[in-house]
Amino acid sequence: MQNNSDSIIAIVPAAGIGSRMAADKPKQYLQLGQQTILAHTLDVLISHPLISQVVIALHPQDQYFQHLAQAQHPKLVQVIGGGERADSVLAALNMAKTINPSAWALVHDAARPCLCHSDIDKLLKSQSRFPQGAILAAPVRDTMKRSDANGLITDTVERALLWHALTPQYFPIDTLQANLTNALKAKVNITDEASAMEWAGVMPGLVTGRVDNIKVTHPDDLQLAQLFMSQAQ
Repeated sequence: MQNNSDSIIAIVPAAGIGSRMAADKPKQYLQLGQQTILAHTLDVLISHPLISQVVIALHPQDQYFQHLAQAQHPKLVQVIGGGERADSVLAALNMAKTINPSAWALVHDAARPCLCHSDIDKLLKSQSRFPQGAILAAPVRDTMKRSDANGLITDTVERALLWHALTPQYFPIDTLQANLTNALKAKVNITDEASAMEWAGVMPGLVTGRVDNIKVTHPDDLQLAQLFMSQAQ
């Protein structure tokens, strides 16, 4: 595992305001138990002993973050994000590079509050096996179907080598910043950090993560996340 606590900077893209889940605020600010989703996510990252700082990319009109207790934490740095996730990650990487250009970035979704330290530890340990970087992922367990535009099944997809991509995703800051910048200039569809690395010819490693590391996307996910967090306590 990394033993230099100055070499890991967590990146949290939290600038999106489009997904409100039928609520009056962005989903990362919805209540999950005693705190918001984002507050839980930040607590996990801030409290990890090997993460030196957390850079969060916020929407320029964000009216909620300042009210979180975590907003004033000395580990946390704020930047203004962009219109897409990739733009926000790049803005945070630019800041992280001024902090420590030789550091590694641990990019994590703001709406994944159930992340645990043990999964972070597994990802950090993987650096010796995957010096090019790696992501947390979960093997696909269900039968996978491909459909046409009308919702009809066209074929069954072999699931043996398929994975669900999770976060965090873990890469050297300078390499990820360069690949993400070039991919955006080339107008490549970047869905996560690994896709920018793949576009540049890098093959990131896969590290099996816990299946309870869910992304809160739909209203039902809030109840599921609450269940997972209550069982972890």
